[in-house]
Amino acid sequence: MQPPADEARRDGAEDAQWSRPEGQVWTGTLLLGTCLLYCARVSMPVCAAAMSQDFGWNKKEAGVVLSSFFWGYCLTQVVGGHLGDRIGGEKVILLSASAWGFITAATPLLAHLGSAHLAFMTFSRILTGLLQGVYFPALTSLLSQKVRESERAFTYSTVGAGSQFGTLVTGAVGSLLLDWYGWPSVFYFSGGLTLLWVWYVYKCLLSERDLILALGVLAQGLPVSRPTKVPWRQLFRKPAVWAAVTSQLSAACSFFILLCWLPTFFEETFPSSKGWVFNVVPWLVAIPASLLSGLLSDHLINQGYRTISVRKFMQVMGLGLSGVFALCLGHTSSFCTSVVFASASIGLQTFNHSGISVNIQDLAPSCAGFLFGEDAAPGPPRPESSSPPPLWAAPSGSQGPPLTRPCAHPLSCSQVWPTQLGPWQVSWACAWAATSSRPRAPGRLCSTWWPPSAAWGCASSWCLGRPSGWT
Repeated sequence: MQPPADEARRDGAEDAQWSRPEGQVWTGTLLLGTCLLYCARVSMPVCAAAMSQDFGWNKKEAGVVLSSFFWGYCLTQVVGGHLGDRIGGEKVILLSASAWGFITAATPLLAHLGSAHLAFMTFSRILTGLLQGVYFPALTSLLSQKVRESERAFTYSTVGAGSQFGTLVTGAVGSLLLDWYGWPSVFYFSGGLTLLWVWYVYKCLLSERDLILALGVLAQGLPVSRPTKVPWRQLFRKPAVWAAVTSQLSAACSFFILLCWLPTFFEETFPSSKGWVFNVVPWLVAIPASLLSGLLSDHLINQGYRTISVRKFMQVMGLGLSGVFALCLGHTSSFCTSVVFASASIGLQTFNHSGISVNIQDLAPSCAGFLFGEDAAPGPPRPESSSPPPLWAAPSGSQGPPLTRPCAHPLSCSQVWPTQLGPWQVSWACAWAATSSRPRAPGRLCSTWWPPSAAWGCASSWCLGRPSGWT
């Protein structure tokens, strides 16, 4: 007697999953890969001021170079997820990392290739964004196929903690290299480490045959058989899918708004405060918070709680409770209390790693990469640094490096676009600026923009689930 198709498919998926030793090795490797992803991403913002002085860029030109990364980043989310589902997420990650590592290491050479410095740097950042855009969708596809459901939250949270760690590493080490050896050394450092990581993965974790097959699929469009047919029409008719899209969008907007305005809030509310405190402490808190969220989620599932209930709980923590601390941040006059509120809000946002990020893998494991890319594409990507520029430009003739001095007058739509902000923030910022001739306090902006996105995401998170009969 033949076993049912669903049971046979489930058994085959379990056979393809990593053993515990393999999972530990891959988790550490992907954690380092995520760290290096952000090291390469943050290299340009760290060097923007020094490069502007060398090449004579003004604020708008430097903004074009910084924002051009996202022009490419948002275009390959769905493509990266689809390729990860077809040929394997680890192969997509390795191929893209080898390319962006080489481009990052070659950035100083491209900058001095000719007189068109701005054009070469803009092109290299667009290309880097295109290559890095496939990383997280491919990562989601990989973990959905290789990690057991009861261990996905901790694995994804651990790997996701590399984003904060990479930002801190480049901010600290990159600043020292910038002072000692000049801005080219920052690109050599991040690009060289990425290429070393690629070499290690290629030599120790992947077989040459699988990599050649993946290259053949990309180059010639060779068909890759899948065990099941993805029911796209059924997939997009389910409320849980649209709840995942809404939650992902809300989480991205909430994270981006707080991160964008936090430095300006502290600089204007507490002018004598130390920048390294409010720019570093929240991100140091976020790393253990991300690990804790994964441990807590997997522990609750192993204790017998329903997976759906745990995912909803973690998402409400990541949006609802985080939003409460963000609201409190705008209504305190104590610097220490503000740092605590900011750290709590940013730390709790990492609980999204154990909520919506892994719920997508629960919904449709065989096409989790595509679904993650489709969810992530509408939302604004994470910014390139822990201190992104505010929406207000410095007046002409002001001192200070480009894109770092806070506020003097509101920008128009055409002036705002060449920055690190995503299209959603640009639209809201222009609408907000049009209602007043003077800039608003950053604390008021955080308090005004945060509740709708956080509340909407919390409400939609209760629709998350795992309908029967899905892939």
